[in-house]
Amino acid sequence: MKPMLLTATEEIPEGSEWLYETKYDGYRCTLYWEEKTPILKSRNGRLLNQVFPEIIDFCLGIYDGVQAFLPLTLDGEIVYLTNNFQSDFSIVQGRGRMRSPDSIVVHANTFPCHYVAFDILLHKSEVQTNRHLTTRKQILAKLFKSLKLPSQVNYEDTNRIQAIDFSVESELLWNKIKINNGEGIIAKKKTSKWIGDTRSLSWLKIKNWRYVDVILTKYDKSNSYFNGAIYQNNVLVEIVSFSHGLKEEEFKTLVAFIEANGTKGKGDIWSIEPSICVNIACIDFQGDKLREPRFNGFKWTTAVSECNWENMRRQLNPLPELVEFTHPEKPIWPNIDYTKDDYLYYLQKISTYMLPFLKDRLLTVIRYPHGITGKVERFFQKHAPDYRPSFIQTKLVEDINYILCNDIESLLWLGNQLALEFHVPFQTIKTNKPTEIVFDLDPPSANEFSLAVEAALRMKAIFDQFELTAYIKTSGGKGMQVYIPLPNNTFSYEDTGVFNKFVCNFLVEQYPKWFTMERLKKNRGHKLYLDYIQHKEGKTIIAPYSPRGNELGLIATPLNWEEVNDSLNPSSFNIPAVLERLQKQADPFRNFRQDINIKKFREVLKQLT
Repeated sequence: MKPMLLTATEEIPEGSEWLYETKYDGYRCTLYWEEKTPILKSRNGRLLNQVFPEIIDFCLGIYDGVQAFLPLTLDGEIVYLTNNFQSDFSIVQGRGRMRSPDSIVVHANTFPCHYVAFDILLHKSEVQTNRHLTTRKQILAKLFKSLKLPSQVNYEDTNRIQAIDFSVESELLWNKIKINNGEGIIAKKKTSKWIGDTRSLSWLKIKNWRYVDVILTKYDKSNSYFNGAIYQNNVLVEIVSFSHGLKEEEFKTLVAFIEANGTKGKGDIWSIEPSICVNIACIDFQGDKLREPRFNGFKWTTAVSECNWENMRRQLNPLPELVEFTHPEKPIWPNIDYTKDDYLYYLQKISTYMLPFLKDRLLTVIRYPHGITGKVERFFQKHAPDYRPSFIQTKLVEDINYILCNDIESLLWLGNQLALEFHVPFQTIKTNKPTEIVFDLDPPSANEFSLAVEAALRMKAIFDQFELTAYIKTSGGKGMQVYIPLPNNTFSYEDTGVFNKFVCNFLVEQYPKWFTMERLKKNRGHKLYLDYIQHKEGKTIIAPYSPRGNELGLIATPLNWEEVNDSLNPSSFNIPAVLERLQKQADPFRNFRQDINIKKFREVLKQLT
């Protein structure tokens, strides 16, 4: 069975006969489920079971619940979600090219994918393809509700099968897709039937094009393709080969310009010195080339020097129109050559990992109005300023109108205000008890960072003994912080205080030369301070992935426990390094909210009280 295909268009159709879905950049895939083990098959008929074992394993885990609904056939997409509206195609494609079972298993554990279902074709042996789309959607939603599977996409959810949500308001969904840099939107007629191997006008796709300026460098007369390049570190690097999108007159203009000003080389290939810029529409930049490029227009007045890596990065990641941004060229971290625009780009890329720890928490930021330059000026800000835009959410608590940073627009607005540090309490506005325990490991200086490593490993041994799941991150300064996730509204600060004090007391008693609970710095000597008193209502901790106000642009970086050893150096985790790190490995805190330590922590408290 070959899938029903989408027809590309430039305008989103409007009207009550349409509904709208997010278009994800992944592998189109049909899920056939008759026996215990389902079959994942690509649009080209390739069997994908061995390539995406995490999806198959999840299906086997829910088989008992699904059995009553078999045979079952779903239409959907295999994706690697970076937020609720974007899939990283390079991750999915990279997996699809793997052949080694061992490599696939490692990759599946590091970058687990989801199967996002958007249609149901067979249900309890009954063919559904002749029903209207809205009816099929209702059957799919009822099925997922019965199976207790998500009925809308959530990148944080560990359920490997999810159903896609839809909207009847295209503008609202389109804005979310653009803000989150998604691939596009799909419009489907509510009355459409599912017709395999057909490119239907009832299913339309509208791409979220990004527009990149490039320098024209070559023309291959044999196939009518042009090459474009940008400057990276003052070196011209080719990033695109294109032929689509040119009108006949535009094509003739380009060819005439190159033949008049260029040089004919080997074969039919013409080269031209950097002199003319053109604008290319694309959906992304992958590896070394723009994806799905097409000519969009001439840029006669653009200087070739403006076609560079930095400008391309911003053109590929446009900032939300809703937020007003100022002085993008302002130096913020001169020691690492980082401007405000660089910082905003970091916040865009890190928002997926950072926002879950900011959401619904009374935020305290530290703003550095002049950046980390010369004499550093900073101030704490809890109260939302009067000049805040209307989309900023707030919460009034004891005469302070706190900012709630619940979305990427709010995060970027705060970034534009040069809020460089984000500090959050241990509970949300929806809870009155802590949602995690945090131990702050504070060595006397960066030179004694090894003490933080020792304390963390010894804490980990205690937690392992209690069978408690713990997480660790650098503080972005000279220390580290250890987290134990807790369920909402279950354990009080008094409960966590008993546990914190026990752990800290135990370490000080066992290793009195290394660790101390002395509050006065002058009395600590060269010992690491274990601060259990700080874990109280109203107190705050630096959020995961928040920058710190130091000259090196260091980040409070989540770590894997395997990294906590003698070679660990906190100065390795500055902004550029963390961005590169997350391209190569998964977020160590990705399962934080799934490891909530209910039963085991209750047993521990019984032992201590």
